[in-house]
Amino acid sequence: MSDLFGDDLIVWLLLALGAALFAGNVMALLRPPPVRKDDDDLAVAPRSRSIFMAGLGFVVAVAALGGLLK
Repeated sequence: MSDLFGDDLIVWLLLALGAALFAGNVMALLRPPPVRKDDDDLAVAPRSRSIFMAGLGFVVAVAALGGLLK
């Protein structure tokens, strides 16, 4: 199976997930949805949680990038 996906599949997946976590949370902070779709939706993203999750995604993406550039 390593021949089909390569030996670094898990590192590529970590890079993709970390980058998506970072980008999604930064976008939620910078551009909240203009209209709430439901009464239970928040008007803006929780700032501290979004900053923490964006930082975590950034660290994971940088670590995975470092693992690929070894």
